Order: sequence, then structure tokens, then C-alpha cells
Amino acid sequence: MQSAAFTFSPSLPLRTPSLNPLRPSLALCLSANANSHEGVNSNGVSSTSFTRRSWTLPPSSSFKFRPLPFSPSPPRAAENTVPESAPAGDALFKTLELGSLFGLWYLFNIYFNIYNKQVLKACHFPVTVTVVQFAVGTVLVALMWGLNLYKRPKISGAMLGAILPLAVVHTLGNLFTNMSLGKVAVSFTHTIKAMEPFFSVVLSAMFLGEMPTLWVVGSLVPIVGGVALASATEASFNWAGFWSAMASNVTNQSRNVLSKKVMVKKEDSMDNITLFSIITVMSFFLLAPVAVFMEGVKFTPAYLQSAGLNVRQVYIRSLLAALCFHAYQQVSYMILQRVSPVTHSVGNCVKRVVVIVSSVIFFQTPVSPVNAFGTAIALTGVFLYSRVKRIKAKPKTA
Repeated sequence: MQSAAFTFSPSLPLRTPSLNPLRPSLALCLSANANSHEGVNSNGVSSTSFTRRSWTLPPSSSFKFRPLPFSPSPPRAAENTVPESAPAGDALFKTLELGSLFGLWYLFNIYFNIYNKQVLKACHFPVTVTVVQFAVGTVLVALMWGLNLYKRPKISGAMLGAILPLAVVHTLGNLFTNMSLGKVAVSFTHTIKAMEPFFSVVLSAMFLGEMPTLWVVGSLVPIVGGVALASATEASFNWAGFWSAMASNVTNQSRNVLSKKVMVKKEDSMDNITLFSIITVMSFFLLAPVAVFMEGVKFTPAYLQSAGLNVRQVYIRSLLAALCFHAYQQVSYMILQRVSPVTHSVGNCVKRVVVIVSSVIFFQTPVSPVNAFGTAIALTGVFLYSRVKRIKAKPKTA
């Protein structure tokens, strides 16, 4: 049996020497034994296979295995790229959330007008009905602040003095709307309320000095013409309902003008939801004594029974109308916090179309082709107004 031994000298290292000069040298001895002389080459080494291999380290050696220097490999594509599903998922969620809010806005508005019309048709006391709506809203605001569902504001006397004019016109606007709904069809009331942009332009020019552009003035023409055509052919037309709706337009747009004129400098930090909540509470305390003085206490079970009304049905519908009224107002402000005012105005125009169509279907309101055409022209003008009012007038050059 023949053996062969290979010795690697420290002068021939297996890898790059360590930078540490104090590290002991490495001696590696390799010995191999072959079973037969077959296939032995001229150097005395078997060319077939070794039956036993032994790796021997001298006892004096302090050999330790050290890892080779780490060279980071290029990152894989899955680790180097940011997953695109995250931002896409967020965008999809926000779109669905906004779409749900618009759907709730329209749905609450539809049910408010249906239940409110049913109550006003049975109980001809619009001031009392309006007070009930503000009372339910006041309870909801108290719960919202008491349970910390929304941040409770710190209210001062100066703040209440600034908000008071807004609360007055807000109260009158809702009161006139209910008076109109009690006299004429829901579809006709909302057709007249399509005149709001006209009064907004007039009041802004009078009190804020904001002169409209030619585009805005042009968009008002179909609004006025469409409302006039619809009014001339309305089956349920009466002057009390017509002027009540017009008065509602004036007071609601006065609220918007006052909010720009009064609140901008004094209460910049107040958000719309908080402002609406305070106005709701103030409106209840403003209108409650007026209702008692003008109509008396007409919402008691005894009086409703004596009038031949179903007390339970009137109470339930009044409560649902009030809840829907407060809910659609809150959702409207939530949408306004997420979109631009122009987008909100377009959504409000679509909302009016939805309310008119749904009320015509639910109450089986007779509508002539000319009346429908006038309503369509007015609503088209509102849509055009919402699009062109963002066009700024070019400054005059000297």
C-alpha cells in the first residue's frame, strides 16, 4: 500500500491573508491511502479513487473557521420595489368612501323630503314641524359632544354674537322651505330652489363687491327661464308656496354671504360641522318661543287625536324626517371637507335632480311635458353655473 502526503506551506495561503498580523499561521496536512496500485500515475498517486481521506490538523494549530468577507448580492425585484397594490388600494378605498358619502347624502335627502311632506300634509303647522327638527338635531349634537364623538368647541360670547346672524337666516331658510313644502309639490319647491345661484350672485355683488363674469351671467339665463316655464305650467302652483320657496332662496344665500363677511376674520379655525352644530342649537332656542306664540302647542297626543290623526305614525315620521334632515346636512359638510367647492356644487345639482325625480315617482305628481322641460332647463343652468363660476375675470391692463 502506497500513501501520498501533501503539505500546504503557510507561504501559500488558501485565501487572502487576514489584516491582523497577530493571527497564527495555518498548516493543513492532507493524507490519502489507496487500496491498490491500479491506475497509479507516474507521480505515485492513484487516479481512480481514495478509500479513505483524513484531514489532520496539528495539535498546536489554533485554526478557526472565519467567514469570507460578505459582499451583498443585488436585491431581488420583489424586495427592491414598493408594492403598487398599497397606493392603489388606498385610492380605491377613498373613492368608495366618497361614493358612499354621496349616496348617503342623496338617500337622506330623498327620505327627508318624503317624510317631511307626509307630516306637513297631515299637520299644517310648519313652524312646529321645523322646531321639532331643530329639537332632534339639538339632542344629536348634545350626544355627539357628550360622548366625544366629535370635538366639543370652546364657545365664547363673542363667538355666539358672530354666529347669531347666521343662525337667524338658517332658521328662516328652513322655515320657509317647510312652508313651501306644505303648500306645493316637493318637485316644484325644489325647482324654485334651483334659483339659489341667481340670489347668490346678486347678494355677493351687493354686499361683498364680487362682480360676476359674463360666463356666470350667461348661466343664470337658463335658470331663470326654466323656473319661469316650470312655474307657469305647475299643476300644484299657488303663490304662498312660490314665495315661500323664493324667501328660502334669499335667506339661505344670505347665510352664505354672511359666513364670508362675518366669520372669515373672527373664526377661521371653526370647521363647518362644528358651525352647523352650533347653529342648529341656536335655531332651536330662537324658533321654539315663536312656534308656541304663533301656533300654540299643537304636537301633543291629545291634540293630534282630536284632529283625527294617527299619533304614532305622525311621531315616527316626524322623528325620521328630523334625523334625515340632520344627517344629510352633516354628510354634506363631510363631503365638502373632501372635495372642492365646485365638485360639491355639481353634486348638489345632481342631488336636486334625484330629489325631484324620486318625489314625482313616490307621490305620483302629475308633470306635463312643458313643465318637465322647464325643470330640465333650470337644472342645466345650475350645472353650468357650478362649472363656470370658477372662471376668474381677467384683470384689466392699464
